[in-house]
Amino acid sequence: MRILFIVSLMLFGVLSYAQTSIQGKVVDANNEPIPGANVVLVGKAEGTTTDFDGNFTFNTSEQPPFQLRFTSIGFSDFIAEVTSNNQTLTITLSEASTILDEIVISASRTPERIFESPVSVERFGLNEIKNTTAESFYGGLQNLKGVDMNTNSLTFQSINTRGFATFANNRFLQLVDGMDNTAPGLNFVLGNLVGMSELDVQSIEILPGASSALYGAGAFNGILFMRSKNPFDFQGISAYAKTGITSQEAAGDNNYYDFGIRAAHAFSDKLAVKANLSILKGEDWHANSVVDFGNPGADRSNPAYDGLNIYGDEVSTLLDFDAAAGLPSGTVGSATVSRTGYSETVLADYDAESIKTDFAVHYRPFGDDLEFIYNGRIGRGTTIYQGANRYAVSGFSMQQHKLEIKNDNFFLRGYIVSENSGDAYDTRFAAININRSWKSDTQWFTEYAGTYIPAYLGGIQQGGLSPEEASAQAHAAARQVADTGRLIPGTPAFQSAFNTVTNDGDLTTGAKFIDNTKFRHVNGNYNLAHLIDDWADIQIGGSYREYELNSGGTIFTDLDGPITYNEYGAYAQLQKKFLDDRFKFTGSARYDKNEFFDGFVSPRLSLSYTAGENRNHNIRASVQQGFRNPTTQDLFIGLNAGRAILVGSAPDNLDRDVRTFDVSASGQALAGGSTVEVVGRAAYENSFTLNSVQRFGETQNPLDLEAASPGLIQPEEITAFEAGYRGQIGKFTIDLSGYYNSYSNFIANVTTVVPFYGDSGLTQTIPGDPNNTPVAIAAIANGDFQAYQTYTNSTVDINSYGGTVGVDTKIGDFDLGVNYTYTELDFDEARFPDFRTNFNSPKHKVKASFGNPKLFENFGFNVNYRWSDSYFWEATFADGDVPAFTVLDAQINYAVPSIKSVFKLGGSNILGDEYFTAVGTGNIGSIYYVSWTINP
Repeated sequence: MRILFIVSLMLFGVLSYAQTSIQGKVVDANNEPIPGANVVLVGKAEGTTTDFDGNFTFNTSEQPPFQLRFTSIGFSDFIAEVTSNNQTLTITLSEASTILDEIVISASRTPERIFESPVSVERFGLNEIKNTTAESFYGGLQNLKGVDMNTNSLTFQSINTRGFATFANNRFLQLVDGMDNTAPGLNFVLGNLVGMSELDVQSIEILPGASSALYGAGAFNGILFMRSKNPFDFQGISAYAKTGITSQEAAGDNNYYDFGIRAAHAFSDKLAVKANLSILKGEDWHANSVVDFGNPGADRSNPAYDGLNIYGDEVSTLLDFDAAAGLPSGTVGSATVSRTGYSETVLADYDAESIKTDFAVHYRPFGDDLEFIYNGRIGRGTTIYQGANRYAVSGFSMQQHKLEIKNDNFFLRGYIVSENSGDAYDTRFAAININRSWKSDTQWFTEYAGTYIPAYLGGIQQGGLSPEEASAQAHAAARQVADTGRLIPGTPAFQSAFNTVTNDGDLTTGAKFIDNTKFRHVNGNYNLAHLIDDWADIQIGGSYREYELNSGGTIFTDLDGPITYNEYGAYAQLQKKFLDDRFKFTGSARYDKNEFFDGFVSPRLSLSYTAGENRNHNIRASVQQGFRNPTTQDLFIGLNAGRAILVGSAPDNLDRDVRTFDVSASGQALAGGSTVEVVGRAAYENSFTLNSVQRFGETQNPLDLEAASPGLIQPEEITAFEAGYRGQIGKFTIDLSGYYNSYSNFIANVTTVVPFYGDSGLTQTIPGDPNNTPVAIAAIANGDFQAYQTYTNSTVDINSYGGTVGVDTKIGDFDLGVNYTYTELDFDEARFPDFRTNFNSPKHKVKASFGNPKLFENFGFNVNYRWSDSYFWEATFADGDVPAFTVLDAQINYAVPSIKSVFKLGGSNILGDEYFTAVGTGNIGSIYYVSWTINP
């Protein structure tokens, strides 16, 4: 009965009030339409925006008389009196300088002025899309204050705020029309590779920082909201065509194409449909660094050479030449030797591609009172993804299908997100297994040692060479002999082996990823304000999600079938204004439960005050708690990444990962055979810390070995404090904020070393050994061990803090904006050297923009400048310094109203100073383009 009562109450709220409908047009002093202007009901958080032609329709339950406020960037506010239903207005805005009256939805799940938002929020609307200097609207987001964008490849850019950036950024959520755009198996957003066409974007909002109280576990470090155009409000056919070149020293100059079309039509006031298609093609940024990963100062003559973008040379071993030849110790010595690798440029497909399609049906059976929506999105792309290794993501596809019912007071939606890895493969394992296809590791290293020993002794005894000279000559000769039969890129034999390996999903022999993971999600929200005479804005909502992991054992430990699990949550929020609407209180709380962990409550409290006679100063402060559930990979991954085996720490995953390893000849007696079987549980319960094993390798002192004890993973928690100010002082718009984040149970990776025999507690000793040498120490000394990457939580305090300040103004008719971001990590790395935070963010960033959308009639321009401080990049693939860089983007545009067209000529990184934002990626070059957009 209670459920029936609630459903009845919701339907009553949907159908029981009359509507007031106002239409009109917003123009400037020259009678030109103003697209994207905000139309807001004075005194309430209700509003809409104008379309490309400046037209709007505003529907409300409020009965006349009332007032509407009209605002747009670069124009003064205008308040119009509404005296009757179905009134038609023509509004003329005069030029000014303010951005504070724009309407945002994300901060409180309800429309409100950005000026009064309880937390920091950035908005990117139709005007910003039109004037962006970047080659795409998504790339233009990196010019917003507080926003970092790491470029993985031409079609994969990863957005982040407030530190802890990675390409697998599972701390940052991206919602497309309310649907989580996270790839289910990868656990992160692939930029806009399978996202939204810029023709269909109505607005973008970014919430930096934690927002778990309203959006749940994924909203931990920030959220990006993309909202598309409704086909009832934005009708007709729109199209764009861009062409140009990408320019990079490593890749040269290559063609760049980007085309899109949008069609929308309302067949009546009840039914409307829309469809979008966009296609992007270009040459990806080539990654060709040959820096020795293990010894940056060495050249390629180093016998243990491991090039950053050279793969296959990770396979190495310690060759004891004296033992192999039966010579006294110290005669020839020993050396670590790696196999000869292949460069990424012959292993990866650099033909970047993104194809996005979507289709939507909108049905309003009772006019604007209720709307049913079906939305289907299918994206397909080819890109390079850098995680533990560099992955050629070829033909990757992702689908989203949504059913939604909503009106101004509630929504209820259900959707499914599924991915298909297509022909994706691991370039490192491609190289490793191509090498093994023509000669096994055992044979290669045996031939190497068999050639090196006589060559070295001959160089000393007959050649009169110094030991160093003899060693260098012998290593060169040994590699030449061992490489006899090596497959040469470009030959049919190499291509045949490459095709075989990249179509094999067993990483012991192949490199292909097979992933068909999906999740199902249902969520809803109801605003009770209209039921209580708008005394306050009260919202309730909840969500449920089920994961289905299906990688056939290539990523997850799901060889015996798909793995499923679920999580759910519910929340409530109250928002109320006091003191002549100057003081605003927002309080919310959410409860979430994942089936593997205890439930978590995440509250948020925010206070803001609007000061000044003209209400042009707003001060805000907020505190909130948030959490992040471990990802699907944190829980169930089971992947040999080359340098380490990744094993998730879900309780029932530890025994799923079982692997067999060869044992050295000197260790076979202790291991009880030539091979051993190691279970993933050992990474957590019978292992040494990586640093201590490295120290032992230098000192051979058993006291240096330290047992590792990473705990099983738990949800990560955050307490976030924020304070800020927004204001209008003369012609200057000021927005500043500061934050302090305190983390507990911080999720990160710890690399451990598992001995093939013996125990990390050193209780088992070698039988009959008078020194009682622990068996595990012998395993480490013999090289009989394996590195594992574990998923765990930090026991130490990790904090971060920072702030942003932005100033926008007009100088004559020119728009000028400058912003600065400061970000800092507070973590005692010296005490916990094995713990990796992956903060990966510059301490200082400066951005500026300068332009004039109407330098003269129908002609405008814009320039964006970005400077980033140097920072240290820490990730599974590689660590290293990212140098400071400066980027300049620019565009000029010309509108032809008679054909509803805008022509643009622009370029990103026009100074040509190549840079990178993460160690291991290709350098980012320049993109020069010309575009034609019809009816944007």
